[in-house]
Amino acid sequence: MKRPSALVDVFLVLALFSCNSWTTRSSSESCNPNYVEDIRPHSVSITEFGAVGDGITLNTKAFQNAIFYLNSFADKGGAKLFVPAGQWLTGSFDLISHLTLWLDKDAVILGSTNSDDWPIVDSLPSYGRGRELPGGRHKSLIYGNNLTDVIITGNNGTIDGQGSIWWSRFRNKTLDYTRPHLVELMNSSGILISNLTFLNSPFWNIHPVYCSHVTVQNVTIHAPSSSPNTDGINPDSSDDICIEDCYISTGDDLVAIKSGWDEYGISFGRPSTNIVIRRLVGKTTSAGIAIGSEMSGGVSDVFAEDIYIFDSHTGIGIKTARGRGGYVRNVYISKMTLDNVDIAIRLNGLYKEHPDDDYNPDALPVIEKITIKDVIGENIKRAGLIQGIKGDNFVNICLSNITLSVSSKTPWNCSNVEGYSDLLSPEACDPLEESIFPEHVSDCYNPENPLRSSSTRNQGASWLLSW
Repeated sequence: MKRPSALVDVFLVLALFSCNSWTTRSSSESCNPNYVEDIRPHSVSITEFGAVGDGITLNTKAFQNAIFYLNSFADKGGAKLFVPAGQWLTGSFDLISHLTLWLDKDAVILGSTNSDDWPIVDSLPSYGRGRELPGGRHKSLIYGNNLTDVIITGNNGTIDGQGSIWWSRFRNKTLDYTRPHLVELMNSSGILISNLTFLNSPFWNIHPVYCSHVTVQNVTIHAPSSSPNTDGINPDSSDDICIEDCYISTGDDLVAIKSGWDEYGISFGRPSTNIVIRRLVGKTTSAGIAIGSEMSGGVSDVFAEDIYIFDSHTGIGIKTARGRGGYVRNVYISKMTLDNVDIAIRLNGLYKEHPDDDYNPDALPVIEKITIKDVIGENIKRAGLIQGIKGDNFVNICLSNITLSVSSKTPWNCSNVEGYSDLLSPEACDPLEESIFPEHVSDCYNPENPLRSSSTRNQGASWLLSW
């Protein structure tokens, strides 16, 4: 039977997200980005600076000039740049502090298909080079550095990277520099991105790096499943991040938490911590929620709940390798529904991509205190593929209240891992078969104030509500 178009899929799944019984377990908790100003005393339209929304005229100068003008209001409560209906072709432009970029309904910011309109910037110090090639990288379409109080929002306007030319150059190995993101904010705080659609990013879609206090809310992100490395939202060496109420369908991880690459990430030493993900829906050729593989600065205190992943390769993934160093600890994922997913849980210590030959193979990552609970899955090929590193076991991996309909005769494949489980179907692999309750409750990560599951499944196991 012919599959519906991608946009039809979006609407069908959003309807399911609103109505299906699994959402009755959803938390009413919500991000509260009170670190940004929602009212700006001054506003201008991009048309006042000569922009033409015909999809042909290049408007880079108009965006740059408008933002330069609005900078004079930064100390007067900030300003709003209004983008009306139309197709506004542009190259990269920089944001400023105390700015709201507002896209009206039927407004589309189009990324130029000329690579010269995406300038080259330095590589990130925590990566030591471009992610794809040595040297610099193309600047993102919408970029900011050392900013505070920035809002990118609207009435469901669209930011379209027109990425197909970049995907072709990647496949043909004709790139000169690493591809650009759609939105990248560096060394910034007090960021809100909401109520927008992101399409066809050349590379990652939304990339907060070295940032604090970032909220991404009510966004739709789409790229073809064949588009390479079009990750949805990638918090990177950043803290206090909240991602909620998003639909993402891309050619790579929907949300990937990162913190630098091998010796460069170890040296830079900025972790990602205090990451909250709620009410995420999507499909991908990779993982719904991923940590890594670039995690050398460390990742900790990740809380995710009310997740629905369908037609995807992996539900939950942690990727690392010998030479990464760093750590992933205190991860708590609950209330997840999976449908037609190849591997429900994949913890991979054998991810061997490195920036260069100077990494230290003795830099071993620490993977510990990972809790995954309250998971339902239908049409699952394999329950789990959990592969630690020889001599560097993943420890205190805790799985509970997980019911998966699995087609594989060998549902679990586990090695170099230690942990515990309860209420698993199919039954856990040998290294995880020891019960969590009562002796090992303290070995399993449980947030201080977890959002309790209201699931009625397995009501007799009341201890599940207390750890």
